[in-house]
Amino acid sequence: MKNNLLLKGYIGISVVYLLIILLGHEAIAWFLKPLLLPFLLFSVYSFEKFPTKNLLLSALTFSWIGDVILMFADKGELYFIFGLVSFLISHILYIVLFSKQGTTTDYRKNIIFWIAFILIILYLKSMLTLLFPKLGDLKIPVSIYSLTISAMLLVALKGYFSWKKPANISILFGAMFFVTSDSILAINKFYEPLPYAAFLIMFTYLVAQFAIVVGILKLNTSNKN
Repeated sequence: MKNNLLLKGYIGISVVYLLIILLGHEAIAWFLKPLLLPFLLFSVYSFEKFPTKNLLLSALTFSWIGDVILMFADKGELYFIFGLVSFLISHILYIVLFSKQGTTTDYRKNIIFWIAFILIILYLKSMLTLLFPKLGDLKIPVSIYSLTISAMLLVALKGYFSWKKPANISILFGAMFFVTSDSILAINKFYEPLPYAAFLIMFTYLVAQFAIVVGILKLNTSNKN
């Protein structure tokens, strides 16, 4: 019950936050941002024990740290780099988390998996080709980050064909939205400013975190039944 209330609280505060951004009051949204992910953190914390619970909590914690650091990105490039590192660690933890979930089928026999695999590789190549001339000294860290988040999506894709429904759909959906959020952020920062960028980045990001958390909790609940 407490877990469900916290998840609903996350949805509620996220909607308020996004509306504030959409209305152009980003100064107010700035103060609200650190309060978003703690709803998911405490929701997971209050959930029954499962083998990868600490991994999920750690991934969310580093995401939250990244959120806070990036609030000061306009103060200097180092804040952006440290925020990038924090989210990099979060994605690595998500990769490990996804890899440790149980499997029910062999994804390697599914032709759709290999088509999607090729599309992920093409996405990575396209993004790096687009951004590379604009990255300057950040070529290496952004490349590493792009490889990592693509790997996170790939592991989620593998899980889609291996895990039980509907958890597999939720986790893959979340991973795709995470990649979308980071892609919008990267294009907006390094290539050209996008309309409604702040709203789109945070909308896709908040949906991503929620979908991954709900999927992992459902997956582990179903594993116990």
